[in-house]
Amino acid sequence: MDFPEVCILTTAYLPPVDYFRAIASSSRVLIEGCESYQKQSWRNRCRIYSTGGPENLTIPVEHGNIRTSTIRDIRIDWSDPWLTRHKRAMEAAYNSSAFFEYYRDDLFAVLDRRDTFLFDLNMRLLELLLEMTGLRVDISVTEDYLPEYPKGDLRSVIQPKYKGPSFCEMYDKKEKTWFQVFSSGRDFVPHLSVIDLLCSEGPDAISYL
Repeated sequence: MDFPEVCILTTAYLPPVDYFRAIASSSRVLIEGCESYQKQSWRNRCRIYSTGGPENLTIPVEHGNIRTSTIRDIRIDWSDPWLTRHKRAMEAAYNSSAFFEYYRDDLFAVLDRRDTFLFDLNMRLLELLLEMTGLRVDISVTEDYLPEYPKGDLRSVIQPKYKGPSFCEMYDKKEKTWFQVFSSGRDFVPHLSVIDLLCSEGPDAISYL
C-alpha cells in the first residue's frame, strides 16, 4: 500500500519511532488540535528503555476542565515534580549511550521552559526532534475536528493501546532495528520514544526512518 502524501497524527510527548516514520513518509503532516483529550495515550506519555526494561514516563495534567476542553487547552500539572523524575529516568537510561550528551542540553532546555499547556510543550519538542532527526516536512495544526479522514489517518494507530498491524506492516515498509543500550541478551523493544533511536544512532537516525 502506498502511503498518502498527507498524514494525520495526534500530538505526542517525545513520540515513538513510528510517529517519525510516518512523518518521514509524508510531504505534509496535520497534528490534531481540535480533539478531546484521551487518557493512556502518547499525548502525555512516552516510553524509554531503562535498566529494568521499557518504562513509561507520563506528564500529569490538570483535571478541572478535562472533559470539556480540547487538547490544546489541557494544562500540565506542575504541582507534581514529574519533570525531575523524567530527567533522572532519561539520564539513567541513556547516559552511557553514544549520543545522549549531544542532545541532552537542548532537550532539557525545552522541558525547562515549563509550558502551561501540554500541546505547546509537545509542539516545541516536535520541532526540536525534527531538527535532531534531520526531517524536513510541512507541519500544521488542524482547525476543525473530523472524526475520519479518507487516507493517512494515524490518530488511533500510533498509540500504546493499538493492537493492529504496525505502521511498517500497514505500508509494507522494512522495520529496521538499532542497538539499544540495555539490549544485551534481550529481544529488541519496539514502540520506544525516538530519543532511544537518537541516543544510539545520532545523525544516522534518519536512515532508520
